[in-house]
Amino acid sequence: MEFLRDSVPMVSLAVTAAALYSRAASSRFRPGLLRFAALLPVVVLFVAAPLAFTFSRNVRGMTGFFFGWLGVFKLLLLAAGRGPLEPTLPVLPFVFTALLPVKLKRQEPRRGETGAEVAKTKSRSVSLVSSAVKLAIIAGLLKVYQFKHQLHLYVRLALYGIHIYCFFDLLLPCIAAAGQVLGMEMEPQFDEPYLASSLRDFWGRRWNLMVSAILRPSVYDPVRARAGKAAAAMATFLVSGLMHEAMVYYNNLQPPSGEMLAFFLLHGACCVAEELCVRRWAARGWPPLPRPVATLLVAVAVSGTAFWLFFPPLCRDGRDDKILEEWARKLLGSV
Repeated sequence: MEFLRDSVPMVSLAVTAAALYSRAASSRFRPGLLRFAALLPVVVLFVAAPLAFTFSRNVRGMTGFFFGWLGVFKLLLLAAGRGPLEPTLPVLPFVFTALLPVKLKRQEPRRGETGAEVAKTKSRSVSLVSSAVKLAIIAGLLKVYQFKHQLHLYVRLALYGIHIYCFFDLLLPCIAAAGQVLGMEMEPQFDEPYLASSLRDFWGRRWNLMVSAILRPSVYDPVRARAGKAAAAMATFLVSGLMHEAMVYYNNLQPPSGEMLAFFLLHGACCVAEELCVRRWAARGWPPLPRPVATLLVAVAVSGTAFWLFFPPLCRDGRDDKILEEWARKLLGSV
């Protein structure tokens, strides 16, 4: 692996070649153990490739998300004959989908989706204005961070949350836009998560939809078929928590603390309890909460638990300072 160290071109070439091999191997072997064995070396490469980037924790963390999490799960689903990857896909869409956090849009409506909703989804595209606004917000936040030690802790953490959302809602649609230029239509990655009316709405239908699209067939659906919805929800949040611990390791190269896992297990339990409460609320004939009140409660629940469990492993021992210094060098140094 030494030849990959700190070489973006070599890592890119290696994972692209691995994706091409995966397409050929999955075409040769039927879903099952033999296909899994054929894809296992690629899984190992995808897990190890982000560690080649010793020069940047941000690059290491991002490629860990692309390859070490989403890429590995896509390959495991491919081994089982499920998921977004199919050996019948043309070469370019297969490689693009395998290596990047995107999902090709299928032409047929999903169950329960109306024609108007399909048309609305097809009409979505990357807004240059929205992208410019998010880029300006990130640049502005990096300026504010110069005075972050004068800010209250919770204000700083709230700004970090805005930063994370703006970054992903800028990066992922831009990747999808690149796919559109190449003739591929992608599903949206976010759907206004700040308007979520419940935790289930936030996690399942609005926030980082690529992760939801991967965890649903790989964890939620199999567990639900055997143990029911509550167990499936907890299993899904368990896996998500474990993978977030892995993402923290990619970023910091420090042993996991378990706080990310606790955060997602807590939200899994809250989602299960929320559904039970909603059912009992409806059974009593009570009207649902006004939408603004429900949205405010979701914001308080997500931010409060994030301040408690999500952000500490990212900020401990000055880790956030190192991440922000790297951001400032790359973004502010280029403007």
